[in-house]
Amino acid sequence: MSSSMVAIEITRPGPPDVLQATKRPVPPVGAGEVLIRVAAAGVNRPDVLQRQGNYPPPPGTTDIPGLEVAGEVVQVAPGVESWRVGDNVCALVAGGGYAQYVAAPAVQCLPIPAGLSMEQAAALPETFFTVYLNVVERGELQAGETLLVHGGSSGIGTTAILLGKALGARVVVTAGSATKCAACVALGAELAINYREQDFVSAVLAATGEQGANVILDMVGGDYMPRNIKAAARDGRIALIATQGGTHADIDLRAVLMKRLKIAGATLRAQPVERKGRLAAALRATVWPLFEKGQLRAPPIHGRFPLADAAKAHAAMEAGEHIGKLILWT
Repeated sequence: MSSSMVAIEITRPGPPDVLQATKRPVPPVGAGEVLIRVAAAGVNRPDVLQRQGNYPPPPGTTDIPGLEVAGEVVQVAPGVESWRVGDNVCALVAGGGYAQYVAAPAVQCLPIPAGLSMEQAAALPETFFTVYLNVVERGELQAGETLLVHGGSSGIGTTAILLGKALGARVVVTAGSATKCAACVALGAELAINYREQDFVSAVLAATGEQGANVILDMVGGDYMPRNIKAAARDGRIALIATQGGTHADIDLRAVLMKRLKIAGATLRAQPVERKGRLAAALRATVWPLFEKGQLRAPPIHGRFPLADAAKAHAAMEAGEHIGKLILWT
């Protein structure tokens, strides 16, 4: 194995073309880690924010972007017994995914579900960790409940549709075009609301007999929050995972009290390895078997780009026309 690798660096904060291929040393394998030869890496909204200078990596984390990969384990740290050289895995990482090699905590690696390609597996970690944490663990979604997902055609959104449906929930989504709405329905959403043409609060209440959504997954924030409160059912749970629509909201706290709502926010990247390891173990025990049973599939891949074309992948994400995931291959 070579001592150097091709990686994508952010030469300065700015537009997609600040992403440039460079040579970097292959990362060392720390305690509790494995080294993965990357076959494919997922492209996610936090990568765009990091490129723009708005989401710096946690202290001690590489400046190379990329939060999820799939590939082959080529080195294992002493004491790691869960993986062996030659194993194919997908992994959540705090950075470094846009490269030919990445070091990942062994506890954040998962086996690739049978029948999935490396590219499909690379589309799993960031979205499934996020959706499981916010919808299942913190949102406590139960079979028969209604899950409202904003940004239903995104990587997170399509994953939430697939997982929510597999867990027996009714899934309602918002999306920004007729094409995106149709794609969400094809994935299993019971109702897709074009937010450019329809008020999602009225549509959700109508679809639920005026009861509202039990769990709401929101990546918009801003003025969506007071509307989420109106659309939520009594004892509803609102999970905020991003603020693409703004960081401030004017909400009626009386409605929160009267409906007995829980509003929770969470980010994933900065959480400790031990916490992410517990999430990985929960996914492996409760969600990964759904792949094996044919009850769950990977989110759709909208576009595939060579690693050197990371800038084109970011431009595609910012254009906002994708449905599902964007993938880099090495």
